[in-house]
Amino acid sequence: MFFRKKKQTEDNKALPLSRNLSKNTKNLKELFSFGLNKDFTVRELMAAYNQKTVQLFFYSSIVNQQKIYQGIIRPLLEADGDDIYSILTIEKIKEIKNLQDAEDDINSGNVVLLFEDEKIGYSLNVSDFKHRSIGKPENENAVKAPKEAFTESLFVNISLIRKRIHDKQLIAEGKAVGDRSKLDVTIMYVKDVVNNEVLENVRERISDLSVDNVRNIESLEQYIEERPYSIVSTMLYTERPDRAASHLEDGYIVLLMENSSACLVLPVTFWSFFHSGEDRYLRFLFGNFSRLIRFFAFILSLLVSATYIAITNYHTEMIPPDLLLAITAARERVPFPVIFEVLLMELAFELIREAGLRIPNPLGPTIGIVGALIIGQAAVEANIVSPIVVIIVALSGLCSFAVANVSMNYTIRITRFIFIFAASFMGMLSLTGAFLLWMMYLASIKSFGVPFLSPLSPAYKSTQDTLFRKMIKNEYFRPGQLKPKDIRKKG
Repeated sequence: MFFRKKKQTEDNKALPLSRNLSKNTKNLKELFSFGLNKDFTVRELMAAYNQKTVQLFFYSSIVNQQKIYQGIIRPLLEADGDDIYSILTIEKIKEIKNLQDAEDDINSGNVVLLFEDEKIGYSLNVSDFKHRSIGKPENENAVKAPKEAFTESLFVNISLIRKRIHDKQLIAEGKAVGDRSKLDVTIMYVKDVVNNEVLENVRERISDLSVDNVRNIESLEQYIEERPYSIVSTMLYTERPDRAASHLEDGYIVLLMENSSACLVLPVTFWSFFHSGEDRYLRFLFGNFSRLIRFFAFILSLLVSATYIAITNYHTEMIPPDLLLAITAARERVPFPVIFEVLLMELAFELIREAGLRIPNPLGPTIGIVGALIIGQAAVEANIVSPIVVIIVALSGLCSFAVANVSMNYTIRITRFIFIFAASFMGMLSLTGAFLLWMMYLASIKSFGVPFLSPLSPAYKSTQDTLFRKMIKNEYFRPGQLKPKDIRKKG
């Protein structure tokens, strides 16, 4: 019985609209469980301009009541005209011809109008989904940069990008995803710059999705990525509209969705994760100095713990005698091997980091700092770990915070454990081998057809914005690895 009723409902959704208004009303009430669904509203009026009965269908919780009264109900009751387009004052009016279109539009916050003796309905955009106001970026803070961040409203996010790019070629293309709950993915690009092959690749991946629901951009990333088991992300996740606008002007593609306070930028390279949004707002020397510090922090975070294990276990001849004696004295009463010490402290640091994220904001920083001090001090006094290991692990964890991107931060943390295990087998030999394999792995990755280490390897004609950037006035080219239609920057 349940499956028969479900099949009847699916068949009703595919029905074209009838000239019989009562039949259309009955079908829509059945689809939306009228009476049980308390915010689904049906309103009947007599249109003054054609003296026909008209029914309005909408969800009262997601529409602008003022716009409905001023732009729809009042004109229908009072105004005279030739057709509905000359009567209503709503900005966007769309014709619909079947119940499926009516269902999708009502779920999207539109009002659907159906007239007696007409096989065409009208969908009017009066959506008013609630969202928070524009705030500051939480994960990508910057001192010398705009302070606006994306919100959970798609139209607000598009507005924030158009505010920064006044170009008629900037396209915001919508594609619906989800079989049960349809949400639009907005693909933004500059039409006369973007690579059409990459754009078509993105369109196909989104169109080929066959799922009930894609809730937000974070879920979409996992559906359309090429290598889901990779420890390296191939799409840049950013909450800064100024950074998204900068990438758009260079020929990248930006994906936006309702319910997400961030966007995805693609295709990307390793350098996209390494760069900060603030780099281009600082003067040439200041920005490059910041990148140099960040690069050293990146290398230290990956290798300092593994190098300590390799040297103290296998290559003690590399350590100056005085330092070797100090390390030996500090470890004299520690009963565990170095690998156990480092892993214990690394895991403790990861636990404190995760706990600091989950604890309510007023308590998070306090518990994080106090927890680290207490655990470190207690472990040293109990002779479980040596003091130098606490310093090494603290330096490794601190350096990981210099790379602000969330995805790259996870990559660093996972890779650090891989290198620690590699160094514990054959010292610097196995660590060097693991590092070379990791570099080969990075070189093998492609993001929507773009090599991950380009334009360094392979080389492309571009501004060579990798570890260091050029002066802004000397940047004449867009990223060559994207193969944009217009590689030369104007102006």
